[in-house]
Amino acid sequence: MPVAKIVILNWNGAEHLRRFLPSVVAAAPAGVEVVVADNDSTDDSLRVLATEFPSVGVLRLDANYGFAGGYNRALEQVRADYYLLLNSDIETPEGWLAPILDVLEREPDVAVVSPKLISWTDRTKFEYAGASGGFIDFLGYPFCRGRILKQVEADEGQYDDARDVFWVSGAAFCCRADVFHALGGFDADFFAHMEEIDLCWRMQLAGYRVRVVPQSKVYHLGGGTLTTDSPTKVFYNHRNNLAMLYKCSSSVQRVTVAVVRPALDLLAALSYLVQGRSSAPTATSCGGTAICPASGRPSGRTAKGLRKRRFTGVRWCCVIF
Repeated sequence: MPVAKIVILNWNGAEHLRRFLPSVVAAAPAGVEVVVADNDSTDDSLRVLATEFPSVGVLRLDANYGFAGGYNRALEQVRADYYLLLNSDIETPEGWLAPILDVLEREPDVAVVSPKLISWTDRTKFEYAGASGGFIDFLGYPFCRGRILKQVEADEGQYDDARDVFWVSGAAFCCRADVFHALGGFDADFFAHMEEIDLCWRMQLAGYRVRVVPQSKVYHLGGGTLTTDSPTKVFYNHRNNLAMLYKCSSSVQRVTVAVVRPALDLLAALSYLVQGRSSAPTATSCGGTAICPASGRPSGRTAKGLRKRRFTGVRWCCVIF
C-alpha cells in the first residue's frame, strides 16, 4: 500500500495554523500523516503546534530557506510514496484527497496532480494562485483555467473536467516522491514563486504528465506570505520566470523571449508607475537584470544553479492559445 503524507511548510504562520490546520487534520484519511515543516519561525508557530496539534509531526529547519529550499530540505526527511504539499492557508473539506490518490495510483505516468483551488474569502470564485490548472504562453506568461492576469472567474462548473495541464499551483501540489527527488525537487535558487511551474515543466520534459482533478477542491486564502502587489513578489516572479525559460525552453523560444520580453517588462514597470506602485518598477527591472542582457543567461550564483539542471535537446513544451 503506497504511503502518502501531507506536508505543510510554515514560516511565522501561527495564526494560519490555528485557522486552517484543524480542517487538514480532520480530513486526512486514516494512515495519512500530517507533517509541518517549520522554516525557522520567530513567532508562536512551534508552541501552537506542540500545544494545540500534538498529533501533527514537526520538522524544524535551522533557517528560512524559502518555499523551494524549505520543501527540499524537509522532504529529504519525509519517507513516503506520495507528497501532498499544502500551503498553510489551505482549508481541506472531507473527501478531498480520495480523487487525488486515485489518479496517482491508477496513472503511473502522472507525476503531479492538483485539486481545484477555490477562494477561501469568496467561495463562488476560483483562487488566484492556480484555479483549475494552468498553462503558459510562448513568451512565458502563465495563466489558469479560471484566472487570466488579475481577472478571476466565478466557479460555475465550466472547468470541472479532469485533464492534463501545463502546471499546477504549489499551494496544493500532490506529487510522486521518487520523481520529485529524481529531478532535484524545486529549484532552491528560486527561493519562492514560479518553482512549481519550473518543476512541472521539468517533469514533462522527463516524460511525465501534470494533471488537475476538479472533483477534488480545496479553499485557499492566498497572499499569506507576500501580497499580490508586493515588490518582493514582483521581483521573484519576473526573475524566476526568465530563469525558468532559460532552463527549459527551446533555443527558438529563448531568442524570442530575449528580444520581446524586455519591452514588455518595461511596459509592466511603467504601468506600475501609473498605478502609483513606486517600488514595483525597480523590482521588475531587477528581476529582468538577473538575466544578463547580452547572453540571455542568468548571472552569478543563479547561473550555476540553473546549469546543473539544464536539459539538452529539450522539446517544445508550451501550450499556445
